[in-house]
Amino acid sequence: MTDIATRPAAPAKLGALAGVRVVELGFAAAGPLVGKYLANFGAEVIRLESRIAPDVFRTTYPPFKDGIVQPDRAAMFAFYNDGKRSATLNLKHRAGVALARALIGKADVFVESFTPGTVARLGLGAETLRADNPGLIVLSSCNQGQTGPHAFHPGYGSQLSALAGFVQLLGEPESTPVLLYGPYIDYVAVGYGAIAVLAALERRRRTGAGCTIDLSQYEAGLQFLTPTILEFAANGRIPGRAGNADAVAAPHGVYGCAGHDRWVALSVWTDAEWRTLRELTGIDGPDTAAERRATRAQLDGRIGEWTATRDRDEVVEHLRRIGLRVAPVLTISELFTDAQLAHRGMWPVVKHPTIGDMHVMAPPFRLATTPSLQDRPGPTVGADNDHVFGEILGLSLDERRRLERDGVFE
Repeated sequence: MTDIATRPAAPAKLGALAGVRVVELGFAAAGPLVGKYLANFGAEVIRLESRIAPDVFRTTYPPFKDGIVQPDRAAMFAFYNDGKRSATLNLKHRAGVALARALIGKADVFVESFTPGTVARLGLGAETLRADNPGLIVLSSCNQGQTGPHAFHPGYGSQLSALAGFVQLLGEPESTPVLLYGPYIDYVAVGYGAIAVLAALERRRRTGAGCTIDLSQYEAGLQFLTPTILEFAANGRIPGRAGNADAVAAPHGVYGCAGHDRWVALSVWTDAEWRTLRELTGIDGPDTAAERRATRAQLDGRIGEWTATRDRDEVVEHLRRIGLRVAPVLTISELFTDAQLAHRGMWPVVKHPTIGDMHVMAPPFRLATTPSLQDRPGPTVGADNDHVFGEILGLSLDERRRLERDGVFE
């Protein structure tokens, strides 16, 4: 039997969402990142998890502190769950389900991100929970929504990117499609999920009514394909792979600079901009954008020859000085020293009890009078059991010890 987890109660947060309680049953990023943003702005977000079936971000995805694969050494989990509390429950145990239901009965929002029907089979379906707590807002986020002929198909971010058509558009015309980095659509869906919860909270403030939000990650991703969808709808043309080519900008690409793996991204959007670039560099090329697009490979080669002998940052400085749209291709390490991100406070440093000092990520939007707060990383497993089951649900220490012995807090 493990000791009952304890840690000092976190001070009450101030923020736009102070006083809002969120209970989260999540998996990886698509649901939990919604909870992260709510926590960053003052909500009390309680992550329900299990030692029997831990989250993949605790067990599978590196990095782990010192390369030791243990749930409380997982940097991915600590990074994406900052500001939350953790309570452990065995939801295969009847008492565990009863405690989860009681806790959600005291919450404003319930977030879950499992295959449709999973939480309902546990006795935690939206209808059941909202019968207990009519003002509850339930967000269910999954691959393809809660209903429909493909709702139960398994998959991950890479499959959703393929299904939504992104992959068909990526790569060179004569080559194979290219997978997007990571579970791209998961992160698109997170933005819509957070907005939907905020809208539901505002609606409840006015009407007193809760609601159920059915968020399809697949459908969220389609919003980012609007130009290509409209091209087919309006003109019947099916867009295909075009490498770095753009329908308007020419040249439009990524070009190597002096040194190892140093690059710039450059877009030229008007004929006037092209003349400006040509005068500075001496690069020869057609006057019109249509002609430049038709000779893209040759033009990219000439630009690449010019950038190859020059320092990346000097190229950026010179081209920006004459009003062109150019940026360095930053490495991951450079993101942590980028002056703009530092000014915006993007990477607060917090102390994790096992990992030590680590960066977390601030939300990409700022509120002037109720700013976000990143004061603690994602919690260790079950760190807040005493607070959740003792202070919120009112269980005595003896009751909690008995439930611990019975395997309810596994």
